[in-house]
Amino acid sequence: MISQLKSLKSGALLRVDRFRRSGLFHDSPSNTDIDQHLREAVEWLKRAQDIGPNRGVSYGADFGGPWLESYPETTGYIIPTFLKLGDYYKDESFIHRAIEMGEWESEVQMDTGAVMGGKLNPSPTPAVFNTGMVLLGWSALYERSGNPAFLRSLRCASGWLLSVQEPDGNWKKGNSKFANPDTTVYNVKAAWGLCEAGRVAQIPEAIHAAIRNAEFCLTKQEPNGWFRDCCLSDASQPLLHTIAYTMQGLIGISLFTGRKDFLDAATRTADGLIRLMDRDGFIPGRIGPDFRGTVDWSCLTGTAQTAIVWGRLYQLTGNPAYRAAMHRANVYLMRHHDIDNGDPRLRGGVPGSWPVWGDYGRLMILNWATNFFAEALLLEKSIVTRDLEVN
Repeated sequence: MISQLKSLKSGALLRVDRFRRSGLFHDSPSNTDIDQHLREAVEWLKRAQDIGPNRGVSYGADFGGPWLESYPETTGYIIPTFLKLGDYYKDESFIHRAIEMGEWESEVQMDTGAVMGGKLNPSPTPAVFNTGMVLLGWSALYERSGNPAFLRSLRCASGWLLSVQEPDGNWKKGNSKFANPDTTVYNVKAAWGLCEAGRVAQIPEAIHAAIRNAEFCLTKQEPNGWFRDCCLSDASQPLLHTIAYTMQGLIGISLFTGRKDFLDAATRTADGLIRLMDRDGFIPGRIGPDFRGTVDWSCLTGTAQTAIVWGRLYQLTGNPAYRAAMHRANVYLMRHHDIDNGDPRLRGGVPGSWPVWGDYGRLMILNWATNFFAEALLLEKSIVTRDLEVN
C-alpha cells in the first residue's frame, strides 16, 4: 500500500511538472509568415552555437533548464544548412560559422576516425550514425573550400565506417551505446554521408559500401512502405523521425548512384505518409506495421524531415501533390513554433514533439528539430521562387 501511494504521488508530481513546464512554450496558431519563422529558427541556431565554450552547436535545452553541451552528431548536419543559408541570405557569416563547426568536429574526432555518440564528453565512444552525419558536414565543407583538413577528417571517418561494416552492408559493430544495434535500419542516412564523402574525395569503396547498406535497407521494407527494425526505442512502432532518416538516406544515395530502386522505396514511404497526414498537417509520431499512427502526438522533428523529403520529391518529379504536402506540413510546424518567447533558449527553437510532452524530446528544444525546420522552410522558399521564375 505504501509503495502504491508513493507511486501515485510520484505520478501526480510528474503531471504537475508537465503542465507547469509545458506552459513555458507558446505556439503561434495564427502566424504562418515563413520569413519570420525561418529567421527566428536561424537565430536560435546561432545562439546555440555561441552559448558554449566551443564552436559546436548546443544539443538544446530542457524547458526551464540551461543550455546543454554541444552535440557532435547534429552539428554535422547543421553545417550544410548553414552553407545553404549563407548562399540564400548572401551572408558570409553563415559560411564562417559552418567552417568553425567543421573545424570543431575535427578537433573532437576520435583517433579511430569515428565520431562520438551523445553530447560532447570526456569518455567518448564511437557511433556509426553520428559519424555518417558529420561526414555530410565535412563533405559539404571540403567541396566548398578544398581545405585539406576536412579531407583528412572525412577520409579517416570513412575508413572507420568501412572497417566496421558487415558484408551484407549492415552495421552491427560500432553503433552508439544509446542505440539498439539490431534496429538501426535508419543508418542508411549515415550511408548517405559515406556516399557523399566517396563522391567529393573520390573514394570508390565508400560509394560501394553506401550502396550495400541501401540494398540492405530495402530488404527491411514492407510493400506498404513501412520499415522493420527502424527505431531508436521501439521497432514495432517506429518514430516518424527514424522513418524520415531512412527516406532521406535512400534519396541521397539514389541521386548520386542513379539507383531508381532506392528512390522508389523512399517514394513508397513518402506516399504512405501523405495519406496518413490529416488536413491540418498532423502526422502521428509513431507508426505501426499497418502504416497507421499508434500515438496521439506528433514528432515535430520527423514532420520537418518529411517536409524536406516531399520537397525533394517535388523537385525530382514535378508532382504537385508533394509540394502541397510539404506546404501543409510546414504550416503545421509554423503554428507550433514559438517566435515571441522572452526566453532565448525557447524562442525560435523547435520542440521534439507536439504537444510538447510527447514521448520524443519531451519538454525539450532540440537543435536538430530546429535545423530540419529551418531547412524545410528554406526548401519551400526556393521551390516557390523557382516555380515563379518558370511560370
